[in-house]
Amino acid sequence: MSEPLTTPGEGFHPHLHDAAGHPVAPLHTRLHHIRADALDGDTAQTGGMRRFAAVSGRTVGSEKLWMGQTHVAPSTSSSDHHHGESETAIYVVSGHPEFVFLDDSGPRPEEVRLRTAPGDYIFVPPFVPHREENPDPAQEAVVVIARSTQEAIVVNLPQLYALQPGEPEPPRG
Repeated sequence: MSEPLTTPGEGFHPHLHDAAGHPVAPLHTRLHHIRADALDGDTAQTGGMRRFAAVSGRTVGSEKLWMGQTHVAPSTSSSDHHHGESETAIYVVSGHPEFVFLDDSGPRPEEVRLRTAPGDYIFVPPFVPHREENPDPAQEAVVVIARSTQEAIVVNLPQLYALQPGEPEPPRG
C-alpha cells in the first residue's frame, strides 16, 4: 500500500505538472516535498555552525515561515547573534547542544546556559542575543529550526548583550 516517493519539487500533487496546454500550478496551491538531500545551504550563516533551509520564500514561496536545520560540529561554539524580528522555535534532533544567553532581568546581567537533549525544544524571542555551543568532542549537534519570517534573519554580534528599546541594531553580518 506504499505510494512511490515523489520527485523533489513535485509536491504531493503529481497531476499538477506542466503538460501541453496546461500551465504549472502556482506555488500556493500545492504541497511541497523537500528531500533531506535537497536542503539549501545558501542561507544566512553564523560562524561555528551551518544552516540549511528547507522551507523559505526562495525554496517554496512561503510568506511567513522559514524552516531548516542547523549543524554544530563537535567542540564548537557559534558566534553570538540574534534573529531580528523572527520568533524562533528549535527542536533538538541529535547531540546535546547548549544555548547561551544573557539574562539582564536581575541586578547584574548573568550568562545562562540551557543544556539540551534530543527531543527538547527551545524558544528564542525576537532580538534576543544568544549562541549555540556543542561541548561534545565527538558528536555533531543537529537541530530543526522554524522561524516566523520568510527568510532566515541572522544578525551576528561582537558579544552577548541585550538591545535597549529604541537602540539601533548593529549592521547585519
